[in-house]
Amino acid sequence: MTEASEDRADALFHALADRTRRDILRRVLAGEHSVSALAANYDMSFAAVQKHVAVLERAGLLTKRRSGREQLASGDVQAVRSVASMLTELEQIWRGRIARIDMLIASETDQED
Repeated sequence: MTEASEDRADALFHALADRTRRDILRRVLAGEHSVSALAANYDMSFAAVQKHVAVLERAGLLTKRRSGREQLASGDVQAVRSVASMLTELEQIWRGRIARIDMLIASETDQED
Protein backbone atom coordinates (compact mmCIF):
# COMPACT_ATOMS: atom_id res chain seq x y z
CA MET A 1 0.00 0.00 0.00
CA THR A 2 1.10 3.55 -0.64
CA GLU A 3 1.66 6.09 2.10
CA ALA A 4 -1.53 7.92 1.10
CA SER A 5 -3.62 4.74 1.23
CA GLU A 6 -2.11 3.86 4.61
CA ASP A 7 -3.04 7.34 5.89
CA ARG A 8 -6.57 6.86 4.55
CA ALA A 9 -6.85 3.49 6.28
CA ASP A 10 -5.64 5.06 9.54
CA ALA A 11 -8.30 7.79 9.28
CA LEU A 12 -11.07 5.32 8.45
CA PHE A 13 -10.27 2.92 11.26
CA HIS A 14 -9.74 5.76 13.75
CA ALA A 15 -13.16 7.12 12.86
CA LEU A 16 -14.76 3.69 13.24
CA ALA A 17 -12.99 2.94 16.52
CA ASP A 18 -15.52 4.93 18.52
CA ARG A 19 -18.99 3.54 19.37
CA THR A 20 -20.73 6.91 19.07
CA ARG A 21 -19.20 7.57 15.65
CA ARG A 22 -20.26 4.12 14.43
CA ASP A 23 -23.79 4.86 15.61
CA ILE A 24 -23.80 8.25 13.89
CA LEU A 25 -22.55 6.59 10.72
CA ARG A 26 -25.35 4.00 10.85
CA ARG A 27 -27.90 6.79 11.17
CA VAL A 28 -26.57 8.88 8.28
CA LEU A 29 -26.21 5.83 6.05
CA ALA A 30 -29.93 5.20 6.57
CA GLY A 31 -30.76 8.77 5.57
CA GLU A 32 -29.71 12.39 5.79
CA HIS A 33 -29.90 13.94 9.28
CA SER A 34 -29.22 17.39 10.60
CA VAL A 35 -26.34 17.53 13.04
CA SER A 36 -28.70 18.98 15.67
CA ALA A 37 -31.10 16.02 15.21
CA LEU A 38 -28.16 13.64 15.60
CA ALA A 39 -27.05 15.44 18.76
CA ALA A 40 -30.48 15.00 20.33
CA ASN A 41 -29.87 11.23 20.42
CA TYR A 42 -26.81 11.37 22.66
CA ASP A 43 -26.15 12.25 26.26
CA MET A 44 -23.39 14.70 25.36
CA SER A 45 -23.07 18.29 24.26
CA PHE A 46 -23.86 19.44 20.75
CA ALA A 47 -20.19 20.42 20.39
CA ALA A 48 -19.09 16.87 21.25
CA VAL A 49 -21.40 15.42 18.59
CA GLN A 50 -20.07 18.01 16.11
CA LYS A 51 -16.55 16.76 16.84
CA HIS A 52 -17.60 13.16 16.17
CA VAL A 53 -19.23 14.25 12.91
CA ALA A 54 -16.04 16.12 11.95
CA VAL A 55 -13.92 13.00 12.50
CA LEU A 56 -16.28 11.00 10.27
CA GLU A 57 -16.20 13.78 7.67
CA ARG A 58 -12.37 13.97 7.66
CA ALA A 59 -12.26 10.21 7.15
CA GLY A 60 -14.61 10.60 4.18
CA LEU A 61 -17.33 8.46 5.74
CA LEU A 62 -19.92 11.22 5.64
CA THR A 63 -20.50 14.49 3.90
CA LYS A 64 -22.20 17.63 5.16
CA ARG A 65 -24.16 20.26 3.30
CA ARG A 66 -25.90 23.41 4.42
CA SER A 67 -29.63 23.87 4.15
CA GLY A 68 -30.48 27.25 5.57
CA ARG A 69 -29.20 27.31 9.14
CA GLU A 70 -28.85 23.53 9.40
CA GLN A 71 -25.95 21.29 8.54
CA LEU A 72 -27.19 18.05 7.01
CA ALA A 73 -25.04 14.93 7.15
CA SER A 74 -25.26 11.89 4.92
CA GLY A 75 -23.20 8.73 4.82
CA ASP A 76 -20.90 7.77 1.97
CA VAL A 77 -21.66 4.16 1.07
CA GLN A 78 -18.60 3.96 -1.22
CA ALA A 79 -16.30 4.87 1.68
CA VAL A 80 -17.86 2.13 3.81
CA ARG A 81 -17.31 -0.31 0.95
CA SER A 82 -13.65 0.68 0.86
CA VAL A 83 -13.38 -0.24 4.54
CA ALA A 84 -14.99 -3.61 3.78
CA SER A 85 -12.54 -4.10 0.93
CA MET A 86 -9.57 -3.38 3.22
CA LEU A 87 -10.86 -5.87 5.77
CA THR A 88 -11.36 -8.51 3.08
CA GLU A 89 -7.78 -7.98 1.91
CA LEU A 90 -6.48 -8.40 5.46
CA GLU A 91 -8.62 -11.51 5.92
CA GLN A 92 -7.16 -13.06 2.76
CA ILE A 93 -3.63 -12.37 3.96
CA TRP A 94 -4.30 -14.05 7.31
CA ARG A 95 -6.14 -16.98 5.75
CA GLY A 96 -3.09 -17.55 3.54
CA ARG A 97 -0.78 -17.48 6.55
CA ILE A 98 -2.98 -19.89 8.48
CA ALA A 99 -3.10 -22.23 5.48
CA ARG A 100 0.72 -22.23 5.30
CA ILE A 101 0.95 -22.99 9.04
CA ASP A 102 -1.52 -25.85 8.58
CA MET A 103 0.61 -27.22 5.72
CA LEU A 104 3.78 -27.02 7.84
CA ILE A 105 2.10 -28.81 10.73
CA ALA A 106 0.76 -31.49 8.37
CA SER A 107 4.19 -32.01 6.79
CA GLU A 108 5.83 -32.35 10.22
CA THR A 109 3.17 -34.85 11.27
CA ASP A 110 3.75 -36.85 8.06
CA GLN A 111 7.53 -36.91 8.71
CA GLU A 112 7.01 -38.21 12.25
CA ASP A 113 4.90 -41.17 11.06
